[in-house]
Amino acid sequence: MDVDVNLGELIHRGGVYFNVKGKTPQEIYHTISKAAHLPAELSSETLYNELCQREELMSTAVGNGIALPHPRYPLLKKLDEQRIIVCFLDNPLIMNAPDAKPVYVMLILLTSSSQVHLKVLSQLAFLFQKKEFRSILEKKPGESELITAVKKNL
Repeated sequence: MDVDVNLGELIHRGGVYFNVKGKTPQEIYHTISKAAHLPAELSSETLYNELCQREELMSTAVGNGIALPHPRYPLLKKLDEQRIIVCFLDNPLIMNAPDAKPVYVMLILLTSSSQVHLKVLSQLAFLFQKKEFRSILEKKPGESELITAVKKNL
């Protein structure tokens, strides 16, 4: 069963946050868990705890200043509640990325199934390989510019 994933829609649902403050991933997760618009079924405390537990297992930094924090298992039940919360950090963080570059943007993945999660990761990995997309991401674009860049580069 193939899953249809619309990254633009997921980003729109999750929102784009700028100048997110924190000196550790845990501080960032606390700030964004409180600020983000979450589905009724997911509390900010649960999101915070799950992101911290996942980060303890292994860094979610993937390189090029990007991290993909996500819970260890799907926290959402409904397809239409899935989202990607984009966080541009106030100050880059050292998160043990494979290329040792500090993280300046986090894309927090909240999905309803492992299948959707893997499809989202696959599409994001494809985008992150494109220099043009990474250049746009480095400029910390607003939501509409980011969604346009996603559509153009997928």
